[in-house]
Amino acid sequence: MKQRIAPFLVTVLVLTVGIAFGSARPNFNGTWVMDASKSEGIPPNVAQTMTLTQADDNLTLQNKIVTAEGDINVSDTFIINGNEVDFTQKVNGVEIKGKRTSKWSADSNGFESNEEFTVEAGDGQSTTQKIRRVWAISADGKTLTIDLFGKTSNGEDLHTKRTFVKK
Repeated sequence: MKQRIAPFLVTVLVLTVGIAFGSARPNFNGTWVMDASKSEGIPPNVAQTMTLTQADDNLTLQNKIVTAEGDINVSDTFIINGNEVDFTQKVNGVEIKGKRTSKWSADSNGFESNEEFTVEAGDGQSTTQKIRRVWAISADGKTLTIDLFGKTSNGEDLHTKRTFVKK
């Protein structure tokens, strides 16, 4: 009887370890600097630095984007659990509110986020935006890409790819 139990326990142990490693979350913690030469759809002379803090399924973002028109500071939090949540993103102190669903990717290298929010224009008009972001981190943890898909305010397809290196 003991001879049958030992192989069974070894099999259970191997499967358990495999599941634990297979479902490991990528580590986004740190400061990330955009590599403009490997990014696409970004205006010239734009620099971006993100500081990411991750705790389990929560990812907090502090983002500084430097443009010719001035700096843009963005604060945001992603709750990566597959549930739709209300979110508030602060861009230079202005709040953007909407709904977001973020879920871990099946290959355990990142997550996908889908959001819908309304932007109020100065003339009293508003525009509803839908954006999908795909975050992926390299196997060595040194490169982060964020693909953004959406539509411009006049309905044209939008795609940007930002590539970051860990500082």
